[in-house]
Amino acid sequence: MGVGKFSFNRRSLHAISSTPNPYEQAISIIGRTLSPFDEDNLIPCFGFGDASTHDQYVFSFFPDHRPCNGFEEVLARYRKIVPHLKLSGPTSFAPVIDASIDIVERSNGQYHVLVIIADGQVRDSNTRPGFLGPQEQATINSIVTASQYPLSIILVGVGDGPWDAMQQFDDNLPHRSFDNFQFVNFTKIMSENKDPLKKETSFALAALMEIPYQYRATQDPQFQRFLFHGTENLVVFFKACPICLTNPKNMAFGCGHLLVGVKEKEYAMLRMVVPFQI
Repeated sequence: MGVGKFSFNRRSLHAISSTPNPYEQAISIIGRTLSPFDEDNLIPCFGFGDASTHDQYVFSFFPDHRPCNGFEEVLARYRKIVPHLKLSGPTSFAPVIDASIDIVERSNGQYHVLVIIADGQVRDSNTRPGFLGPQEQATINSIVTASQYPLSIILVGVGDGPWDAMQQFDDNLPHRSFDNFQFVNFTKIMSENKDPLKKETSFALAALMEIPYQYRATQDPQFQRFLFHGTENLVVFFKACPICLTNPKNMAFGCGHLLVGVKEKEYAMLRMVVPFQI
């Protein structure tokens, strides 16, 4: 299991104790923030990167594949499952992205947010500089394919990293019908010298600030016409603030609008999917 040499006092990042580990902290913050917008509070949860899945599969948090009922049950199942799992590489995010695409398809195109919590990037140490390893390429392909669906992907990095490849994914992914991927360095934000509540707020904002833009993008008629179909000729038009639709979009929206400015009714059909890297 991933070890937080610097970020978690040399302990396993999955260590189960009376103190929440980084995985538990991250899902608690995001869960508390998004749960008011999730109509039925049912959250499909998966694990990957263990000896049974490697870089090919995911496993459900329940044997019958049912979703968790609220983020509290997500945490309860996580604490029960983790002690019985063994880490095994290599790792790829492609299987869990593909599983989420399947969930979106089965929901008749309902908007979903995929939150991936991981302690390592997918680049193989044997990959030569300037080249992509098989796990990287598979992950990129799945992210690009996912942009044809109403699915936002948030990758939360816990532990010591390195996270350079994930930042490159966030900045340089090509050929997408909308910007569907956001990487957030949980460790960096939570290590800042701030009040704990302010750090949690900063993390939630960094993780979710692109959601209004992404949601609006998937509701645009231009996107809807290409939904679940090829998007090779689709031009990305969604460069304005998703709230006022006038100002150029940047990391904090130049007009000052943030996630808290979006009305709850716009997210009445939001769904979460939460996978954990083991």
